[in-house]
Amino acid sequence: MLKFASILSKNLYPFSYLTIMIAITVLAIPMYFGLMALELVYEAISGNRTYRLSDAITNISTGTVQQTTGVFFKVIKIGIYAAIYDSIALYHLPNNAWTFIALFILYDIAYYWEHRLAHTVNLFWGGHVVHHQSEDYNLSVALRQTSTGFIWGFPFFLPMALMGFDPKMLLLVGGLNLLYQFWIHTEHINKLPGWFEWLMNTPSHHRVHHGRNPKYIDKNFAGVFITWDRMFGTFKEEEERPTYGITTPLRSWNPIYANFSHYIYLLKTTSKSRSIKDTIKILFKKPGWQPDYMGGYMAPTMPEGDYEKYQTPFLPARSWYVLAHFFLLLGLVPLFFFIQEDLNMSFRIFYALWIVMTTIGFGFMFEKTANWLLIFELIRLAGLFVLTFILIQALTLPSILAYSIAGVIALISLFYFVTNVKNKKS
Repeated sequence: MLKFASILSKNLYPFSYLTIMIAITVLAIPMYFGLMALELVYEAISGNRTYRLSDAITNISTGTVQQTTGVFFKVIKIGIYAAIYDSIALYHLPNNAWTFIALFILYDIAYYWEHRLAHTVNLFWGGHVVHHQSEDYNLSVALRQTSTGFIWGFPFFLPMALMGFDPKMLLLVGGLNLLYQFWIHTEHINKLPGWFEWLMNTPSHHRVHHGRNPKYIDKNFAGVFITWDRMFGTFKEEEERPTYGITTPLRSWNPIYANFSHYIYLLKTTSKSRSIKDTIKILFKKPGWQPDYMGGYMAPTMPEGDYEKYQTPFLPARSWYVLAHFFLLLGLVPLFFFIQEDLNMSFRIFYALWIVMTTIGFGFMFEKTANWLLIFELIRLAGLFVLTFILIQALTLPSILAYSIAGVIALISLFYFVTNVKNKKS
């Protein structure tokens, strides 16, 4: 392990910050979807199902939006870290196995506190609530990530720049920390050996963290090592399986609304405040806090006995349409990560907006039956030709072949949409 860490840390210098971020993302994609496929196979065999199509696609869509927008914002985040490291760091530590291990531990401690405050400060909760909105618990939930959380979260990691840890090593450690947390989002692994449960974050511990049961709320904030929760008094053993989700369910499949729903709530709540002092308290006290004249603190409660998960009617034709375009998107998103550094800014922005528009479209398909859905889909499919032009320029593809493929996809999609999807309850 030490040798592996040493090799990794010493060979980071030829690569840019953005290249390392994208490489970690792209290399992780096969692992993510490979493990999800295994989980689905297991569920098909065992009959113990935890996936719903609309929920799983929304989970992955929010992660897609986060990674796509992150191409623009992560550079700012790592740029600030690098500026501190280059200009005012106390010392520049060498990249070797020992500094790698030290940074891995320090990063996990910083993650614990960043994560804890993301749950206990109302404003910061707006940047993390996305990850907890799903009412299911499976590997797709791990990909349900926020696009705004970096605003409140990245300052927690800046002390490591002052301590002299290389920005590129920070990216590597952060990526590995996130990779570890993927596998713990499953119902199908029960308790692991005692020593492992005592030291490491596990599916059992993290199920507690995702529970909306009052006794489970604000527990088990760990990333990799559960020891931080044991040390700082936030550990809770799993007793019964939790009820998943948030105390005020999102009730939407729209990934953009998912990212901004809590901020909208805060805007509405603070607009009723009678003083600046109360406004500040609403923003920085725990979620649910309100002044007495607005009803006081809204303590979390268990859902009513007849509560049902949010579910829109299952429409087979729409589901097949969404699934087909979802797989198309899965091919185009990694391609965006590979080529985006070679695109001019206007092409890069268009590509990113088309990806985001497609994820919004999935939500609309699951939720809406309206005439404007056809207009929305016509615009999105027309954008596919602009996207094809961008890919031709970036990859020197044969124009006739590329436009022909785009045309076939667009025509088949439009025909299927008009005849099977538009305003149909099927």
